[in-house]
Amino acid sequence: MLDAARQSMEANVCLALVRELGAENDQALINIALGAAIDLYGDPALTAAQAAREAGNSPNTDIAAALSILGPRRVERARRVASAMVEKFSLAGLRSPLDERFDLSSVKADAETRRLLVADRPDPKAELMMAGLKARGARSVFIRWLEGFEQRPNAAAVLAAITTTLAWGPLRRKVISRLSAENLPWFIRLLGATIGASVDASLHAEDRFCGTPIKEIVGKRSLTEVACRALLGRDAKPDELFAYQALIGLLLTNGPGAITIQGAKGAVSADGPESPDRVQLNKAMLGFLTHSGYAHGGNGYEGISFLIEQFQGTDLIDPSDPNHGLDLASLARRCADEYARYKSSKKAAGSLELKKIPGVNHPVFKDKAVNHDPREVYIWQLLKDRGEYDVFHDYYRVLVQALFEAGVSRTVYCVNIDAVIAALLLKIFWQSYRRGDCSSKALENAAFTLFLHARMIGSVSEIDDHLNRGRNMDTRAPASRCQFVT
Repeated sequence: MLDAARQSMEANVCLALVRELGAENDQALINIALGAAIDLYGDPALTAAQAAREAGNSPNTDIAAALSILGPRRVERARRVASAMVEKFSLAGLRSPLDERFDLSSVKADAETRRLLVADRPDPKAELMMAGLKARGARSVFIRWLEGFEQRPNAAAVLAAITTTLAWGPLRRKVISRLSAENLPWFIRLLGATIGASVDASLHAEDRFCGTPIKEIVGKRSLTEVACRALLGRDAKPDELFAYQALIGLLLTNGPGAITIQGAKGAVSADGPESPDRVQLNKAMLGFLTHSGYAHGGNGYEGISFLIEQFQGTDLIDPSDPNHGLDLASLARRCADEYARYKSSKKAAGSLELKKIPGVNHPVFKDKAVNHDPREVYIWQLLKDRGEYDVFHDYYRVLVQALFEAGVSRTVYCVNIDAVIAALLLKIFWQSYRRGDCSSKALENAAFTLFLHARMIGSVSEIDDHLNRGRNMDTRAPASRCQFVT
């Protein structure tokens, strides 16, 4: 089992792209490539996203508008460079993409290949990534090869060199296919644009993203930090950053049967994975986005709304302070008693439709005297081991006991994973919400956007998987063929 909640966002992206978490150098490369791809200033994709946003669309639709612009022609050059690098360095016998002693003169570039690699004029994006590689001390045989040319490389060549470095080991070990390796530049652009388009266009500037210099993003910041800043509008505190990271790990996928993944896989199947060159990866990502919505993706806000209602009127200042001074048992009893009266009145009226408490109970983890969702137990222990506390999570644990004692349930219900997500998110936003800096609508959008930040990672993995072993108009993925459990 892979512990996705403990991994950084860049590690989980690496896993999705090449089926391995990657070492420090690999994660540095992810941070560089995605940091550059997040920058959409002046890109028509950002214009499209903003137009969708101003038309009142949901966050997934805003992002879909941006990704529809990132079609195959936008990444054709980078994919061709990646293909050429795989071919030429394979013939030259390259074993490790980090081999400092590899003889670069053994890799020949003909005139056509050179035209693909070099820039006719200064390329700011290429220079940005090259500076990032230097600042981070990232190593790559492919980058050293590009540096050996008289002319400076273009951005497509630098991106392809980075992604081929990431892919080389898994490709040689047959963990991924050559098709997967050659598609990495496109996936990087799509992942970056998903994060970039998730914020208002006003937060993009010529040299900054969400107020952070682009050079700093590419040369220093982690993807986890940058994406979390995009969500919060500010730099996150260490416990907030970990909460965001844990949420990404929890939400990135819940298997090939999830409706979001069905959308992504269906889009691949409709194009025809048996002719993979015809599959539009950006359209496949649109499949994930169109299959996200207020009932699946945006529904995380239901738990947040419930918690806000429960803690309304309290003097809670810091949800991470275990000495908060609140009587959680009293708050929980009040909620349980109110729900018991509500349930009794509905029964007396002969109604079978009951409004459920968000985050409580689960169709699988039930029927024991005391029920537990193992994912919730895991996160509780993980935070406890880190010396961290979340009053909202604690309240949910007290509440399920109070519901049992009030006769609402015949067993102690479990606290489910949706409650954990709501508790972690509200913990991050509580103080800004209390100050009035964050409206209920902004909180709802934040919950939805975080889901999209996470699920894009799982979608990339499933798209690549179906592209390699799927069949035309067939989205089935037998459980026996699934290799990773996160």
